[in-house]
Amino acid sequence: MDQLHAIAERMTSWQTLDDLIDDTFDTMRHMGFEALIYDYTPLPCDMNGRLEIPTLLKLRNVTDDMHDYWCEREYFRIDPVQRLATQTSVPFFWNYDPDVETKISEFLTDDTKPVCDFLREHDMRAGVTVPVHMPRGDYATVTGVRFGARKDFQADATRVLADFNLLAHLFHEAAYGMFDETVLNSSGVRLTDRERECLAYSSHGLSAKEISRIIDRSVPTVVMHLNSAARKLNAKNRTQAVVRATQCRLLDPLPGFSPNQ
Repeated sequence: MDQLHAIAERMTSWQTLDDLIDDTFDTMRHMGFEALIYDYTPLPCDMNGRLEIPTLLKLRNVTDDMHDYWCEREYFRIDPVQRLATQTSVPFFWNYDPDVETKISEFLTDDTKPVCDFLREHDMRAGVTVPVHMPRGDYATVTGVRFGARKDFQADATRVLADFNLLAHLFHEAAYGMFDETVLNSSGVRLTDRERECLAYSSHGLSAKEISRIIDRSVPTVVMHLNSAARKLNAKNRTQAVVRATQCRLLDPLPGFSPNQ
């Protein structure tokens, strides 16, 4: 624990995310892991209920083309580890050795075969994944990989599981503070300040007429901002626009405003 306390203090000293990841990976290697996979997504699922492609995917000692397969070719959506990680907050072991039963076994189907084939081809057969679910719906996983088909991997990794779990959460907390807006917003939607403001008031149940009085603009101008935001969010109406903007974390608190005032 003293060592992890020192690591936590050191994490706050890094100026860049890549430096932080390099340092964390070095610590993981001393725990017996040979590769690191870290992903972050503002929301686990998209509007259609599919696993969302991460806005950040960082790899260490992993084949370079994994980023292309997981993000551009959308293997992330069918990754058995990710499917399990969205359903639990507990660290878990996984193994793609067909003779070893782990919690991902129930997700190994014809649909997920491309992922299984890729990982087996690159000898990334076993690992431990720590899911990180945040209060606003943010979602991340920190994964330590062990190369090769090793049936005794779980027994080996059990000895460091508690420390690895703590390390993963300390790392993510430090990493989160380094994210910029492009990482935090998965939708790619860009609303103007006035569109965000009008939607924020609308989220409290205010009508266009009520919003117009607060922001000192005409009712048609408020309606224009609300309609423009709805188009950008591909929403059918104002209510759906508010829901989608909230899911995409595009609405800011309204300082000094009380819905009961």
